[in-house]
Amino acid sequence: MTLETVRHHIHETEAKLLADLRHLRRVARTAPDAATPPEIPLTTGQRIADTVAATMGSWKFIIIQTTILFFWIMLNITAWIEHWDPYPFILLNLALSFQAAYAAPFIMMSQNRQQDIDRLAAESDYQINIKAELEIEALHQKLDQLRETEVLYLTKAVRELTELLNRSGLCAPPAGDAAPSGETAT
Repeated sequence: MTLETVRHHIHETEAKLLADLRHLRRVARTAPDAATPPEIPLTTGQRIADTVAATMGSWKFIIIQTTILFFWIMLNITAWIEHWDPYPFILLNLALSFQAAYAAPFIMMSQNRQQDIDRLAAESDYQINIKAELEIEALHQKLDQLRETEVLYLTKAVRELTELLNRSGLCAPPAGDAAPSGETAT
């Protein structure tokens, strides 16, 4: 195998993607407010959906609604005031059904918008992961090339030192060679 076939090569598409991601990173770093992502303007409906979802998903709302339901039921059971909704609390069930029927679409709109935001964040994370993978692969290629160069230099240095030692006569002959004629091996 030749040295060229051993090396890893980045495909053109990977190199282009890496260049694009590097460019985007540089642009993001030089942006005036790179620390915070740009705000996407919300429509009135989106702001209302987010407010309704945030309100109905809070402990404050749950505690207030539980308190109201508790007093509604207690006032109708104890009859301190005229029974406007006697047991089985049909008016209360109607009010809660009405609340759920109108709250559900608002909450779903807010969740769908949040899902779109999460999808964009996941896509950004994916691009960052690809970039990191390509950067690591490029680093591996550079390290492999450095190692190969170092091995070539070391091999060359060993060869030169061996030749120098052979010329100076300090190096013993290789183990398989016979002693010169007239000399006995000890």
